Amino acid sequence: MFVDSHAHIDGPEFDADRDEVIQRARDAWVDLILNIGTGDPHSGALERTVDLASRNENIYAALGTHPHDARLYDDAAEDKIRKLINDHSRVIAWGEIGLDFHYDNSPREVQVQVFRRQLKSARELNVPVIIHTREAEAETIEALRTEWSGSGLPGVMHCFSGSQSLAEQAIDLGMLISFSGILTFKKADDLRAIARRVPLDRLLIETDCPYLTPVPYRGKRNEPAYVVEVARCLAELREMSIEEVGQLTSANFARVFGLSEPFVR
Repeated sequence: MFVDSHAHIDGPEFDADRDEVIQRARDAWVDLILNIGTGDPHSGALERTVDLASRNENIYAALGTHPHDARLYDDAAEDKIRKLINDHSRVIAWGEIGLDFHYDNSPREVQVQVFRRQLKSARELNVPVIIHTREAEAETIEALRTEWSGSGLPGVMHCFSGSQSLAEQAIDLGMLISFSGILTFKKADDLRAIARRVPLDRLLIETDCPYLTPVPYRGKRNEPAYVVEVARCLAELREMSIEEVGQLTSANFARVFGLSEPFVR
């Protein structure tokens, strides 16, 4: 049993074969997918994510405004996310939220302001958060220390590709570290070294599909079934069986998001 803890299968990349993608995941023993709703919060993207989860018993949803779209976040967006989380039991986290100083699709000062604001809202609603951070490690940790520390709530550093220091500080703040297909990339030796050291109870796996397709499927569209390759790589690094990694990361996911096991099959 495996869990893809971060996917984007509601998007147009999957419009032609979404049902087949979901079935291929089940055939690969990926028993649960957390689909992340992002994009313009006023566009209907968030509602689309909730609808997908409501129609599939093996899919849950998370909602938030990505740092790329921080410039679009306003009171109406915040009210919408709050209402969707409150009204739908299959929405189990606020995210992905955070900082991306690589692309700077939104001004950095706006990203920081919106990140902090969403952390506060998630804390008020008592739900975990899913964090995106790229080239903004110090600023991300500072926001988490200010707005999240002491909440007693967990969170996930999604698609982790940062430093050992970032991993350690995030773990100290109650975060789990989620590894994607990047872990399988030829030049990811530093990331694999970090994956060997993360405490077992803080590990998650994900695809971030349709992006970051793992070896041996590089060049193809990523999909939840391929999270098994991330588990396979992690198993080799930790000298575990792939079944043990699947069981471990599934249990970690269930604990963080308050779900019972076994998941539906």
